[in-house]
This record gives sequence, C-alpha cells and structure tokens, in this order.
Amino acid sequence: MPGVDQLNRLLDAAQGPLHPAARDTLIAALDAGWADPRRLYAQARRARALLDQSREIIAAGLGVRPAELSFHSSGPAALEAGLTGLLHGRRRRGTALVASAVEHSVVLTLGRARAAGAATGQPGSGPLIEVPVDHHGQVDLQDWAAAVAAEDTAAAALQHANAEVGTLQPLEQAYALAREAGVPLLTDAQASLGRIDPPSTADVIVGSAASFGGPPAVGLLVVREGTRFALPGRVREAEHGRAETDPWVPLVLAAAEAWRQVEATREAEEREAYALIDALRIRLSRIEGLEVVGHPTDRLPHVLTASALYVDGETVVHELSRDGFLVASGSACTSSTLEPSHVLAAMGALSHGNIRITLPLAALSPGRAQDCAELPAVLEDVLRRARAVIHTTGSGATEVGQDTPEGSPMEDDSAPDEDAAGAAQPRTVSEDLSREQQAVLDSRGTLCPQPIIDLARWWHAHPDADSVTLLADDEAARVDVPAWCRMTGRVLRTVTERSDGGTAYDVGSS
Repeated sequence: MPGVDQLNRLLDAAQGPLHPAARDTLIAALDAGWADPRRLYAQARRARALLDQSREIIAAGLGVRPAELSFHSSGPAALEAGLTGLLHGRRRRGTALVASAVEHSVVLTLGRARAAGAATGQPGSGPLIEVPVDHHGQVDLQDWAAAVAAEDTAAAALQHANAEVGTLQPLEQAYALAREAGVPLLTDAQASLGRIDPPSTADVIVGSAASFGGPPAVGLLVVREGTRFALPGRVREAEHGRAETDPWVPLVLAAAEAWRQVEATREAEEREAYALIDALRIRLSRIEGLEVVGHPTDRLPHVLTASALYVDGETVVHELSRDGFLVASGSACTSSTLEPSHVLAAMGALSHGNIRITLPLAALSPGRAQDCAELPAVLEDVLRRARAVIHTTGSGATEVGQDTPEGSPMEDDSAPDEDAAGAAQPRTVSEDLSREQQAVLDSRGTLCPQPIIDLARWWHAHPDADSVTLLADDEAARVDVPAWCRMTGRVLRTVTERSDGGTAYDVGSS
C-alpha cells in the first residue's frame, strides 16, 4: 500500500488514506467507469450500470431505497444541500431551525446566516434555536423538546455523533420528540458511518465516504420518501434533483467498495477500536493536567479528545509529529480565527492544549494497537517539556502599586517583562479593597493559553493567597478560565465585563 505503510503511527484518520480495496477499485475504475453516465453509447451505459450498482450497495447498507440516496462532492456539501432542501421545502410550515450547539459548522453557519437575514426581512431567512448540551456534549432533551415544539419550527438538525469528541447523541428520543411535534429531523452521520450501525431514526441522513475509508470527495445524502424537500432556484437534473452535476463514477465505485469491506468486518472492528480507545482514555486520564473529554461510554469506538493545561495545541501536535505520531487538534490556538472550538466551548471544556485521535481502520494501520500503547508515555514527555518554563521563575509578575478605578490608566505604563521563552508576562497590580490586598493580574493582549499560564504562575508564587482577579481579552479565556478552575479546585467567583476592555475573572482559592 504505497503512501500508507509508512504511516505506522497514524492516529488522525478523520480523512485518512483510502482503504486498500477502495484504492485498487478506484484505479481499475479509471478505465471501466470514465464515461458520462447520461450518454447512450456502450461505455456510458456501462458507467451508468456501475453507478447504479454502487448506489444499491451503499443504500442497502444504510437500510434505505436507492432512490432515496444521492451522491455529492463531499460530506459538508451533502449536509448543506440536505439542510437547505429541508428548510426550503418546509418554508410554508415555519422558518426556525433547531440545532444542537455542537453541530457541524455547516449547520451553525447556515443557521446564523439565516438568523441575520431575518433581521432585515431577507427571503428564506429565519431564527436559529441552539439547544445546549451537557459537559459530555449530549443534547438536553428537555430543551430539545421545547425547541421542536415551538410554533415556528420548520426543521431540526442533530448529529448522530460528534466528530470532535465522539459523543453519541440520544437520537432515538430526539427523533420521537420531533415527530410528535411534526418536525422533520436531519442527522449528520459523517463521523459514524461504517464505524457503528447507521442511524435509522431520521428523515434526512448525511454522511461521508471518508468515514469508512472511501474518497472524501463522495458525500452521501438520504432523503426519506415522503419528506417534504425542495432546493431553491431552478430544478436540478442530477442525483434525483439534489445536485448540480452527476458524481464521478470511479469515486463512487471506490466508495461502494470501501463500504463493502468495512461492512463485512464492522462488528469486530468496532469491538477492537472501542477497547483500544477505552484503554487509552484510562491511561491519558492519569497524566497530570490532562482532561479526557466526551462521554465515557455513549461514544464512537474510534474517537478520543483530551485537553492539556498550560500548552497550546499546535505545540503538542508538532512535538508528537516529531516522534511520528500523527494527531489532530481542535484548539483555539491552532485556529486561524483564534476562537475556541465551538464544541469544546459548548461543553465547558478546556479549549487549549487539545489533541484529537481518530483511530484508523485496522486495514489501514495494522500496528494501531502498538501506537496506542506507546502514545501516553510520549505525550506525557511532550507535555512535561512544554510546561518546563511555567514555574521556573515564579509568577514573573510586576507589582506596580495601587490599582486605579476601572477605565483609568495604570500608574506604570512600562512594557511587561518576558519569560525565558520570550512570552510577555502580565502586569500585577494591587487594589485596596476593604483593607485587604486584592491582586489584579493583567493578561490583556495575550492569547490562549497565556492567560491560564499567567494564573498558574501567579498561584504557584502565592499559594496562600485568597484570590486574584485576572483581566483578559482573549475569547478563549471565557471557556478556559472556568475549565481551569474546575480542573485545579479553584473557584470562579465572578465574571465582569470591563468598560475599558476585556473581562475580569475573580478567582478564589476555595
């Protein structure tokens, strides 16, 4: 398997290499299925027959009719088409979209754009009702029931499982509540298809061939018979009227072969992957300052996410790659937007120092058990080295006298110190409140994970202190400060928005 064997430490298979059998099929299909399946000559009729056969294979595996299944250019493209068609088809019944707070960004971005358009009366717009989740990432069914029962609700979206943390949603109960309210449900199964039994309790199902070792350029969209569905604009001819163009037959053939292969071994694969991730969750949870997130049991068998204090995700990913371990990260520190992962934020989990493992299929990585066994020791060493500078010089803060009222300039406008790694150190000022010294730690202007490092450094230098107020303007701090308090036994007493910029977090010892 060229391009696969050398990845003997591949632990990021969210979009991994093709299944070997799918790769062989793709190469053969370049000669057998190259023609336009709409044409009438022999090669085109053969391509049409191969496309129909592939559709039947995947549809049977999903438990749906071939006419209900369409192919799209990617999983996200299928998701957008499915959601758009469901909302447009229901436009006379309602305008609001209900979705959990941890849905795929396609769902939330589209929903928020529709909500923004509603303010100006834009056609096709409507409210977005985001349903909260618990600390494991599972949707709150009581809030879900209220949302789908709202008078203006047109459609609902709830993922089968979360690709970032692996948590399974209570899909059967959520579907029953939606049906009771007369609201169709779309479920995003991009993370789960081929890994566990496919979802059956939904009106629209979305998937990606990448989840089962197929080409990422094949998205799957199932629209159940009887579901009101219509894309806006002109009528499309391809894929039951749901796509602009026909799929490329060789890619679909490769996807069908990948499905056949994983379906034959899915039960054994699921058991083995679940056991490997279960053992890895236990070992990683023993590493100091590392929190494994997501539901411990109601989860995908092959996904694990953990967040580490005082390090950024980019550093962890890069250092692990130097040792040959290929992992992903959902940290704000690795994001171009510098905003925390919306999934981790919704769960109240630490957003920095995040690593995500998506276990490859055994056919792609025969040595994955050994990789999982070796990862904890390597990760612990990476974290130890990355954190080495935190406590070497105490807090590194500068006492500059009495704090002035909010919005007033500091008495000392000098630049902050730098630590051994060159990172800017926060200013520390004292404020006389009820004759007690209240420390104020100014970390404004720094980004994740620096405000949390500043807190840790300060408490290390002042172990007997009662409290400190952290000033921060990094968006990730809104998630990370509460998570840090929970992980270290501190108490977040108050959170106050400051008129002069940033947010004040009053953190107490108990």
